[in-house]
Amino acid sequence: MSRRRDLKRKLDSLKDIGDIMAAMKSLAFMETRKLASFLLAQQRAVKSIEEAAADFSNFYGSPLREVKEICLLIGSERGLCGDFNEKVLLEAVLDRPVVAIGSRLESKLVEPLALFPGANVAEEVETILTSVVDFFATLQGQLPRDEVIGITAFYHNDEHGNIMERRLLPLPQTSGKAYSHPPLLNLDPSDFIEKLSEHYLYAALHEALYSSLMVENRYRLDHMENAMRQMDKKIGSFGKRYNELRQEEITEEIEVIMLSVGLEDKVSVC
Repeated sequence: MSRRRDLKRKLDSLKDIGDIMAAMKSLAFMETRKLASFLLAQQRAVKSIEEAAADFSNFYGSPLREVKEICLLIGSERGLCGDFNEKVLLEAVLDRPVVAIGSRLESKLVEPLALFPGANVAEEVETILTSVVDFFATLQGQLPRDEVIGITAFYHNDEHGNIMERRLLPLPQTSGKAYSHPPLLNLDPSDFIEKLSEHYLYAALHEALYSSLMVENRYRLDHMENAMRQMDKKIGSFGKRYNELRQEEITEEIEVIMLSVGLEDKVSVC
């Protein structure tokens, strides 16, 4: 009886864990659906800025300034996403100061320049992004005027399914449609490219964080599905053993009843 009760407690516990995992899987799925629309809109914004930058550089060129390189890593804030963080570290270039987003990267880095919490849901991206941009602005303010920070981000790319290495600052040079006349500017060209670079950093970081969070949730979905399959197998095995123990107890009860009936018959005969 005690073995069956112990097994029943384990079985109930596994079922509770399975329910929790099913809820987490549903949340991850809903998050991917929400992020899909955010990511599409952000990609369009980034493309527009890149086209404007290409048009500008065709006529005004790009300012030559000394660059202080920084590596930006985007990892995860939570676990249950397999080798998500390890893949980012494997592709990153860590021979420069590192800024990391995602607490799960902390134990894997040696003295990062800064570490920011990662987003759990899409609504948290804005707050995190503002903190990161403010940090870079402070860092830029500490450099001489003829020197700028150069930021290269490494993150999971949803579109291509691999680790993306992306130049965020200085504004990357891209080829675009060739126009016959230069763009009309209301600012000095140096001021214009500086402000456009700020817009690009903000927009491209949005896209990178949304993309990373999208892939993270897909990793978590796969992890949950595998874990739930293993859980179902274990529940099935425990359930089978529980039924066997219950059947043994019923058999023993029948044998006891039959023995007691046999003794009663003997006593009545006597």
